[in-house]
This record gives sequence, structure tokens and C-alpha cells, in this order.
Amino acid sequence: MSLPQIPPSSVSESESSTPKDLNLGMLKANWKRVVLKISGEAFASSASDEVIDGQVVERVALEIAQARDELGVELTVVVGGGNIWRGTRGLGVGIDRATSDYMGMLATVINALALQDALERKYSQPTRVLSAIEMAQVAEPYIRRRAIRHLEKGRVVIFAAGTGNPFFTTDTTASLRAAEIEAQAVLKGTHSGVDGVYSADPRTNLTATRFEEISFKDVLDKDLKIMDLTAITFCKDNNLPVVVFNLMVPGNIRKVLLGEKIGTVIQ
Repeated sequence: MSLPQIPPSSVSESESSTPKDLNLGMLKANWKRVVLKISGEAFASSASDEVIDGQVVERVALEIAQARDELGVELTVVVGGGNIWRGTRGLGVGIDRATSDYMGMLATVINALALQDALERKYSQPTRVLSAIEMAQVAEPYIRRRAIRHLEKGRVVIFAAGTGNPFFTTDTTASLRAAEIEAQAVLKGTHSGVDGVYSADPRTNLTATRFEEISFKDVLDKDLKIMDLTAITFCKDNNLPVVVFNLMVPGNIRKVLLGEKIGTVIQ
């Protein structure tokens, strides 16, 4: 698949201490700062055994870079690691749950580096990977004020290694980081063809209906498993709206940021 490229920026990274004037057009995003949550499985190839499909990563990177260029949104990304390793997978082979979760955190770093490479190599978008587990050779340590400063300089920030603690999902990481950096929304991109929150699983129940909007209370009361309950409760307590949408449809990241009626808004 041939992907369109964004022309390289004429501003060098050393000159990017002042953000580019990115709001010259008529387009205006719904939020100034967001966290985009991407499942690791979204990066896997559906047509082969590849755990990371370069074309998918590059398409997602293109949409992120375009959002920065065209809308001026301060974008952070939390990538899961399920295409490589899930913490719960270790239970089936006798691995201690905490150890298995740490393995999953390392998997998220691999995905984060793949996305960073695509953003910088293909689209000249300055990017920083901030890891909750220190690994100085490949990523910066997560420091809240450093993350905010990177955003103010026009860089995309990718949060890796989850929260740094076992027993917590990357959904919870996304909600926690959003609150810490004072983001206005969490955008949860799905990968399995489900384009929002439904009354039941639409893949197995043909009568399931999609909600355009739903409250956190209803998600919890109905036990709708679109995110883990810890993340949903945290977003509810911190007044963080969540937008659930289909990440695999090209252009959807831009549409969500512009407030188009796709997916489901939880608030």
C-alpha cells in the first residue's frame, strides 16, 4: 500500500523550542491536548504472522503527524503490547503474574519505538518515548513536567511501559497519564471492527445497538467491557471524557479530533 507523505518540516528539531504555528487554517480541534490509546493488536498484521505490520504503523503515524500539522493538537499516545505479549498469557504457561505483566510492559516499549520511528523517519514529526521503566538507551524516564514540556515544544509524546506496576492495564495508564498532564479527553481506538460502545458484543449479537453517547454510570452499571473498570472509574472521578472509535478506518483520528459523530462518547 502506497502511503502519502507529509513533506519534511523546514524547522529543525533544535529550533522547535517554540511550537510551529499550526492553526493557520479554518480547522479547529475539539481539544487542545489528548491521550490516544492504541491497542497493541492494532499493529499486528491480519494477513500474516507479523507481530508488527509496518504499513499499519506508518498509516497511524501519518494520521498523528497530520493532526499535529493541521489541527495543532498536543498529542500523546499510549500503546498496548498485546500483539507481542499479554500479562494474562503468562498464567497459562506457569509464569508468575507480576513477572508476566512486566514482560507485557516491555512489549509496549517495542511498539512505542516502532511508532516513534515511523513518525520521525517518514513524516519528520519530532517524538519522544517516555517509559515508566527506566531504560536510558532507548527512552526517557517518565516525568510529568518533562512530558508537558515536550508537548509545549510541538513533540508527540508516547508513553511506554504502562504505569510501571503489574496488575494494571494500558487503559488505566491512558486515563492516569491524561489526568497527570491535564489532557481534555482520552481517545480509545479499537482494532477489532467495533466502532464504539454497544449494548452487547456486535460481533456475536446482531441485535446489539451502538450508543452515540453514554454516561460512565451506565457503562459501569451495564458492565459494558469497552475498557477495564479501573480506567472507567478513574475517568469518571476525574471528569475525563472518553471517545471510543474504530482506529482501523483511515482518517478516523482526524474526524474524532474535529468532533465528527463517529464512535461513542462516554462522559
